[in-house]
Amino acid sequence: MSNILVAAAVALILSMIGTPVAMRVFARRGYGQNIREEGPSGHYDKRGTPTMGGTVIVVAALLGYAASHAATLTPPTVSGLLVLFLMTGLGVVGFIDDFIKIYKQRSLGLRSGAKAFGQLIVGAVFAVLVVRFPNAYDITPAETRLSFLRDFGPSITLPVFTVWVLIMIVGFSNAVNLTDGLDGLASGATGVVLGSYVLIGNWQLRNSCVNQLGPNCYWVRDPLDLAVVAAAVLGALVGFLWWNAPPAKIFMGDTGSLALGGVIAGLAVTTRTQLLLIILAGLCVIITLSVIIQVGFFKMTGRRVFRMAPLQHHFELAGWAETTIVVRFWLIAGLCAAFGLGLFYVEWVPKA
Repeated sequence: MSNILVAAAVALILSMIGTPVAMRVFARRGYGQNIREEGPSGHYDKRGTPTMGGTVIVVAALLGYAASHAATLTPPTVSGLLVLFLMTGLGVVGFIDDFIKIYKQRSLGLRSGAKAFGQLIVGAVFAVLVVRFPNAYDITPAETRLSFLRDFGPSITLPVFTVWVLIMIVGFSNAVNLTDGLDGLASGATGVVLGSYVLIGNWQLRNSCVNQLGPNCYWVRDPLDLAVVAAAVLGALVGFLWWNAPPAKIFMGDTGSLALGGVIAGLAVTTRTQLLLIILAGLCVIITLSVIIQVGFFKMTGRRVFRMAPLQHHFELAGWAETTIVVRFWLIAGLCAAFGLGLFYVEWVPKA
């Protein structure tokens, strides 16, 4: 438990201190946010706000994780390193996207094909490696099976599993990216998911089949270290949210949103809770569905379902204050995470 606390505390402090430093550096270099012309008019006031703050989240999380293992004199695990690789790799893709936006002074960075290609390359490496590296008990970070509260059903074969993992990684990294449309919204929404995975990893450790066989025990390779990863990223995110909360003094950019989407997808794969993530990250899923519905309905009928997509902008155009939308959406995110955790623990409820 001490390594979870160390990871979270170190990442929090580094992020809290590092974010204003990054703000000054980015502002001095002119790394400011460009605003889409078709967006809500109130967003023009945010033009020039420093962006690429996700760099601080990624660096603080990595240092928090390293400090945790240094403080407890324990080696990092394959599962933890793979999830951090996924987070960092997608963060690099997002950083390139953000830098192009700033360099060319436009609201669009990488072309969609190039951005997807980068996500797929990083995701494919993760998907192939995550089913390797068995430990002394022959448990790998993931198996080629679907999972909800744990793995279920037969193997879906490595090629199909790789495609499935890629869908998860690209889907959730883009989902967090779409959620990142208002000050602090994506930070709060992903923060509750990361907090859920701290609890899930800790519970899986306490009920590991390696320690004690039982009807509901978990065959998860490194549950404690996965909780450490989640705690490190959560601590970094909370420190960043201090400065990103409305009115935001810095934006995470695609650097942060892609990295955060990648880390929650990686945690879902390695904790064997792939389908549960759809519930835990319910707000991000709802916001993504609003875009799919809007685009699909418009192509079929030429009419719009929402005033604007993603969903948060629909409520902006309906007259809701930005802070009201963010807080209410945080509440929805919290309810989704609570419901997902409730489902996770329902197996352990004594049956009459």
